[in-house]
Amino acid sequence: MKILLTNDDGVRSPGIKALKEALDPDHDVWVLAPEGERSATSHCITIKEPVRFTEVGHKVYAAGGMPADCVILGLLDALDVHPEVVISGINLGPNLGSDVIFSGTAAAARQAALMGVPGIATSVDSFTPPFHFEAITEFIVRNIEELVSLWNDQHFVNINAPNTPGVDKPVEITSPCVRVYHDRLSQFSVPRGDTFFFMHGSPAETDLVPGTDWHAVSHGAISVSPIFLNPVNNRQDEPYREAMFVSNARV
Repeated sequence: MKILLTNDDGVRSPGIKALKEALDPDHDVWVLAPEGERSATSHCITIKEPVRFTEVGHKVYAAGGMPADCVILGLLDALDVHPEVVISGINLGPNLGSDVIFSGTAAAARQAALMGVPGIATSVDSFTPPFHFEAITEFIVRNIEELVSLWNDQHFVNINAPNTPGVDKPVEITSPCVRVYHDRLSQFSVPRGDTFFFMHGSPAETDLVPGTDWHAVSHGAISVSPIFLNPVNNRQDEPYREAMFVSNARV
């Protein structure tokens, strides 16, 4: 199978290296990833500037743009191959629930699906080493054909794995949780008078609802979530239909 690997951690990330090493023996694997870290860039694309494109190894390329840019380049003939599937990751840190809104990892998989190619986002539940990629790489190696056969152009797939040793992990099909953060600001000033802020935070403590991705990963399972491309309103349009809005029409 012709596979394009990308990510939002940068072309030299250990996660994308682990995925390439696992898939190389049986597949035609190409890497096109950002030059450096692009975490939390969401679905940003470059439309007003050129995107630098550099060969950094055998079938390994770096781009100056965002994760979604990498997929666009890879699927619009910047490479000497037309990928049959795009796998994004393995991201350093989970992409659970609402994280998929902000995640560059998820955006790359979403972009692939929008362009008619199966897109799979992969993440491991830790931001700090040691990273245990073996469970998620083994799952991808064993199930890549099945994942591609199940795909349709209405969704991409978001996979998260616990950061624990070993490959023997259960698999759960899940839906995204609601993941809320306690955000904080750290402020400092420089001698010339400018003020700078860093935003940081951690997930709020909430109930881990069975059937969600967060519940699965926190209980040691690999989470597989199909994510729709078209945001649905979950019937939240009903109150708006019943509301007495003032018309703009002149009488």
